[in-house]
Amino acid sequence: MSQHFDVCIRGGGVVGRTLALLLARERLRVALVVKPAAAESAPAAATPADVRAYALNGASKQLLESLRAWPEGPAITPVLEMQVWGDDGGQLDFSAQSAAQPALAWIVDVPALEQQLSQAVRFQPQIEVVHAPVKAALQVACEGQKSNSRNEFGASWTVKPYPQKAIAARLESGQPHLGVARQWFKNGEILALLPISGANGNSVALVWSVSAERAAALQKLPDDEFCAALQADCGEIPGHLRLVSERASWPLALSKADRWVGPGWALAGDAAHTVHPLAGQGLNLGLADVAALAAVLAQREYWRGLGDEKLLRRYERARKADVAAMGTVTDGLHGLFAQTDVRWQALRHWGMKRFARSGPLKAWVVRQATGR
Repeated sequence: MSQHFDVCIRGGGVVGRTLALLLARERLRVALVVKPAAAESAPAAATPADVRAYALNGASKQLLESLRAWPEGPAITPVLEMQVWGDDGGQLDFSAQSAAQPALAWIVDVPALEQQLSQAVRFQPQIEVVHAPVKAALQVACEGQKSNSRNEFGASWTVKPYPQKAIAARLESGQPHLGVARQWFKNGEILALLPISGANGNSVALVWSVSAERAAALQKLPDDEFCAALQADCGEIPGHLRLVSERASWPLALSKADRWVGPGWALAGDAAHTVHPLAGQGLNLGLADVAALAAVLAQREYWRGLGDEKLLRRYERARKADVAAMGTVTDGLHGLFAQTDVRWQALRHWGMKRFARSGPLKAWVVRQATGR
């Protein structure tokens, strides 16, 4: 392949690889910067070390299917129902059937999705995997929230840290999950159990947002004591739970770059923004970013260069408002449920009861969540 590139994408994760495939489809020559340890020639690990699972909406599914990068089999689990519990017995239920949707979301195994994207990249002649940034008309940072390129581009990064950490793990249940995702808001914590291992599976992915102090304590517990602490919070509804993976933990924050674009550069995904994971929208936002950026580049005037700042601002305008809205919603919900005072608990219980009775509002929330 020629060493002349139209676009250099810095970051070989899900968002970066998806953008590379979108641009290659437009016949652009793409350099994809991947760290050597994660290069295309690296053998796949026998046991995935990443215990996270992504909740992808219908728009993300359609995008990945169009690139032939949608995994199959037990790596994909449709969410047919969502059950949410709040304080004092408050409960919300959402179902794909009542929303006339095939699924509310799809829980996707991270390593399987990354492997599918890697294979698609490997067979795309317009993409060349490199190990360091190269010269190109446009540089796009998809490196995640710890992006080094933001400083190089002169974009400032604002972080609002939450006094919480997320704990992720995989567990097996004594009963099949039946495609039901469950979430508990309790004592200022947020606990989610997401169905994985296929539609008929009995495994779940845990995402548990707790205080930094409790996260440290939970990480030190033996497996059986950790499961006992988890079961004490969620009860027997999901069945008897058994830990089958290592536990991962990371700090939570609401973050954003002041500028997403400039002359010859752009940010996308977590390099541009992060939100609280309580709504499971982080990767959906990143995939929507690169879909919008690819569309803007494909529809540019013939005389505009790929790095034209005015052109790139169309992408920024198309995405910044939606991302800000999601950040505001998740930040507000986190602030509301982080309060432990009984008066706040009463307010939350009242609000959930009113919400449960509001058909139009529930339908709107489902549309937003499914990306329809």
